[in-house]
Amino acid sequence: MTSETHLHSFFYPETVAVIGASATPGKVGHTIVTNMIGAGFHGTLLPVNPKGGEIEGLPVTTDIADLPRGLDLAVISVPPHFVVPAIEALGERGAKSAIVITAGFKEAGKDGHVLEQEIRALCEKYDMALLGPNCLGMMNAAHGVNASFGSGHPNPGSIAFFSQSGALCVAILDWALGANVGFSKFISLGNKAVLDEADMLYFLNKDEETKVILGYIENVEHGESFLKAAYATSLNKPVIMIKSGTTAAGAKAASSHTGAIAGSDQSYSAAFQQSGVIRVNDVASLFNLAQAFSCQPLPKGPNLAVVTNSGGPGILTADAADRSSLSMAALSQKTIQRLQEFLPSYAAFYNPVDIVGDANAARYRQTLDVVSEDPMVHSILVLLTPTASVEIDQTADAVIHMARKCGKPVFACFMGKTRVASARKKLMDAGIPCYAFPEPAVHSIEAMYDYYLWKNRSTPEFVQIERDVEQAREVVRAHIRRNQAEIVEFEAQQVLKAYGLPTPKTVLARSSDEAVAAADAMGYPVVLKIASPDISHKSDVGGVEINLWNAKEVLKSFKTMTARAQRMRRDAYLAGCLVQEMAPAGVQEVIIGFKRDEEFGPMLMFGLGGIYVEILKDISFKLAPLSRQDAFDIVREIKSYMLLKGLKGGQAVNFAALEHIIMAMSQMSLDLPEVWEAEFNPVLVNHERAMVADVRMTIRLQDC
Repeated sequence: MTSETHLHSFFYPETVAVIGASATPGKVGHTIVTNMIGAGFHGTLLPVNPKGGEIEGLPVTTDIADLPRGLDLAVISVPPHFVVPAIEALGERGAKSAIVITAGFKEAGKDGHVLEQEIRALCEKYDMALLGPNCLGMMNAAHGVNASFGSGHPNPGSIAFFSQSGALCVAILDWALGANVGFSKFISLGNKAVLDEADMLYFLNKDEETKVILGYIENVEHGESFLKAAYATSLNKPVIMIKSGTTAAGAKAASSHTGAIAGSDQSYSAAFQQSGVIRVNDVASLFNLAQAFSCQPLPKGPNLAVVTNSGGPGILTADAADRSSLSMAALSQKTIQRLQEFLPSYAAFYNPVDIVGDANAARYRQTLDVVSEDPMVHSILVLLTPTASVEIDQTADAVIHMARKCGKPVFACFMGKTRVASARKKLMDAGIPCYAFPEPAVHSIEAMYDYYLWKNRSTPEFVQIERDVEQAREVVRAHIRRNQAEIVEFEAQQVLKAYGLPTPKTVLARSSDEAVAAADAMGYPVVLKIASPDISHKSDVGGVEINLWNAKEVLKSFKTMTARAQRMRRDAYLAGCLVQEMAPAGVQEVIIGFKRDEEFGPMLMFGLGGIYVEILKDISFKLAPLSRQDAFDIVREIKSYMLLKGLKGGQAVNFAALEHIIMAMSQMSLDLPEVWEAEFNPVLVNHERAMVADVRMTIRLQDC
C-alpha cells in the first residue's frame, strides 16, 4: 500500500516534470504539457527532453539528473526501454510519484512483463507511487492538474472515477464534457504495476472533494486488500462499480457442483455485496447513480410517492417499484383529503397521484407540497409528459422549490426530448436527477435505499467454531503425502468429526458380515455406500444403495456393489462399504460448498439439492469469513427459500442448525488452505436438525 503522503503529492503536486515532453503538436509528450497548462496548473511545470530549448514557452530541462530534488510528480512518455532508467533516475532525485503513460509492458508479452517487474521493484526501492504503465493519466480539476493525454478538461465536481481501460476513460471524459458532469478526480489505472484500486479507494475515502466513487475494473489482483479498502470506504461514501468479463469462460475444470458453478462473476458479486460496493452493469447506470448519490440525501425508508400528469407512466413506475426493494407509499387519509380540496374530481388521489394531462405548474406545485409533507413518504418521483397544456419549465421550478424545503430525496422524470430539454437541464443544474424514463429513476432510488440499509446495519459478528484443527489438518497432510487430490467421504468423515458437525450414524464395514452387523445395530432402513479413496463419484460405479430394509438386502447389496466397483475400477483400493442410517421422512436436501477463488479466497455456495442446483442454478454465494448475518443471508437469498420456510402449513427447517454448518464450512475453508474445493452434498435438514450426509474435498496438489 502506497503511503498517504505520496498519494497526496500525486494528486496535489506543486512540481511536475514531463519526461519525454515534445515541441511537436500531436505527440503525447506535447499534449501532456499543453493539458497541464490548459488546466490552469499553478505550480512548477518542467518539460524534460535531451534536445533542450522551449516548449509552450517553458524552458526544457535536458536531463532528469538536473531536476529539483523531491519532485512531487513525474509524467513519463518515452519508449518502453527508456522507462526503467527514467524511473531509476527519478528515484535517485527523490521523486515522490510518477505516471507512466507508455504502453508495451505486461500487456505486450513476456519481455514487457519483465520490464514492468523492474519498474515495480524500483518503485519499492525508492518508495515511489506510480500510476500505470499503459494508462491515460490522471486529472484533478479543482487543483488544475491534467497529467494525461486526454482531450478536454473535466469540470470540477464531487464524483471520482477510476478505470483500468484508458479507452473507456476517453469516451467517458468526452461524454462528461457534453453532459456537464464534473469530477473531483479522474484516473486511468492502466496495468496497475504499483497503484491499484485499493490505493485509490483508501485515498478517495479521505478526499473531502469526493462524495461518490466510480470504478471500472477488469480484474483485482490483491483481493484481500481490495475488500478491506472497499468495505472501509463504503461505510463512508458510496462506491459504484462496473466489472467487465462477467462470464466463467476459460475457468478451470472443477470436480464438484460448487467448483463447476462458482465462476469469476459470482466471486466479484459476492465481494461487492459484502464490502458494500454497488454494482451496475452498464455505463449509463453508473452515471445515473453517480448523479443521484452526489446530489440527493439517502432515502430513510422504502416508501416512494409518485406525482404524474399521465396515468401510463405512473403505472410503469408502480410496476418498476413493485419489482424492486421499494414500496409505493400508502398516503395518509389527511394527505388524500388535502389533495381532494384542489385536484379535479377525475384525478387519482392515491399513489401514483395522477393530476391529469391538463395540469399546469401551479397544480404540480400544490400537489408536491402536500405529498412531500406526508410522514409515510420517504422519496418522491415527479413524472411529466409534455402535453399541450403543461408548463414544462415552470414545473421544473416547482420541483426545485419543493426539493429545497422538504429534506427528502427528490427525483424527476421528464419524458421526451426536445420540449423538455431546457427543463431537464434546469433540474440537473439544481441537483435534481432527471431521467428520460421511469425505470432508471426507480433503479437509482432503490440503489440509494439499499445503500442506506447497508450503512445502517448492525456491526458484523464473527464467531469462532469449536474444532480440532490439528486433527483436520492431519487428514489433509496424509493425502498430500500420498499425492491424493481427493478426500472422499469415508476419510473426510474425520474432518467432519474435527469440526463437531452432525452426521448420520455411519460405520465402515470391511466385509458383508460387518455390514449386516452394523445395519442390525443401527436399525433399518439403511444406506450402503462404496468406500474407496480412489472413487470420488460413487454414483459412477453404482456405489450407493438406499432403502435397504433387512439383512438379506444389505448382504446382497454389499457383494454386488463391491464386485461392480472392482470390475469398473480395477485400479481402485476398496476399503469396503459405509453403512449409514437413512434420513428421516420429510427432510430437505441442500448443498453447502466452497471453492477457493484466485483473487478473493474461499467462496461459499448454498442451494437446494436436485433440480434447484443442477438445472435452475438457484444458488447464493458469500466470501469467507462469514459473519452470523452472512450465514443468515446466504440461506435466504435463494429463490426457493420459501420451500425451507414451509409452505401451506408445513414446518420450517431448523435454520439455526443449517447456519451452524455453513459457519463451520466457512471456518474450515480458512483453516485448511490446501483444500481447493469442498462440498457437503447432501446436507439433510428438517424442523428438528441438520446433518451432513456426504462430503468430498479436493486438494490442489501443485500448490502444496
